[in-house]
Amino acid sequence: MINFLKYRLVCGILSSLFLVASLGVYIYKWQTRGETFRYSIDFTGGTQVMLKFDKPVSPSQLKDILEKNGWKNAITREFSTPEEILVRVSEFSNDSKGLAERMRQAVQAEIPDNNVVILGSEAVGPGVGATLRWNFMLAVLIALIAILIYIAIRFWSFAFAMGAIVALIHDPLAILGIFLMLDYEISINVIGVILAVIGYSINDTIVIFSRIRENLHKMKDATLHEVVNVSINKTLRRTVLTVVATALSVLAMLIFGGEALHDFSLALLIGIAIGAYSSIYIASPVMMALYKEGK
Repeated sequence: MINFLKYRLVCGILSSLFLVASLGVYIYKWQTRGETFRYSIDFTGGTQVMLKFDKPVSPSQLKDILEKNGWKNAITREFSTPEEILVRVSEFSNDSKGLAERMRQAVQAEIPDNNVVILGSEAVGPGVGATLRWNFMLAVLIALIAILIYIAIRFWSFAFAMGAIVALIHDPLAILGIFLMLDYEISINVIGVILAVIGYSINDTIVIFSRIRENLHKMKDATLHEVVNVSINKTLRRTVLTVVATALSVLAMLIFGGEALHDFSLALLIGIAIGAYSSIYIASPVMMALYKEGK
């Protein structure tokens, strides 16, 4: 039997240090560049254009060309091949195809020996982007509140409820912290992943908590530490099978899904690992620390 709880203090300290470090990066980015997370066009508004070149072009070169032609602070991003580059500008136009064509012509004029083709374009108004950002924040908040109400009714225990609450708060913050440090975009897909991970994580937590509550009645002579450790080991096979099966599918998306699925599958892969980790090393230790009060 594995003694998972042997490392609960170390894991708690590491998780706390990571969240503090994420806060430090958040403040640093706010101070240095005036923004923290990089939001996709879905939230910021603007126009996004996918350009394809016959010959590779560096993103920095393309950005210089766009700024020279009036598109300041353009954001460029390479895809799987150096010939394909995604460009995002803050300018919004109802005629996204017309704006994309003007951008193509401006780039083509600067590099006449390299043929430029538009693969796609889309535009989102700033008002729509702000509304989407608020709606998704509200969706996450409603999901958290609904799950907390369920936990309170399901276990009717302050200790169990607080363990689940801390784990639920930890998971989205950890995912956002990783994306903040890696400077990846926060898109609609990433928000969807956070909602999915919340459900995934709480499901694993409920399974462990149910076994703990069951064993508290069966193992009356055992200490709380022994009961929790036995319960985690009893549910370990299910957790491992679920995590491995899901992770393999997501890993396939990450490797073969291309750039369009990269951030989505990466966020999901991170979330699966964090969800399993928090159920064991966040939710359970917090419950143990408060159990006498919630007994």
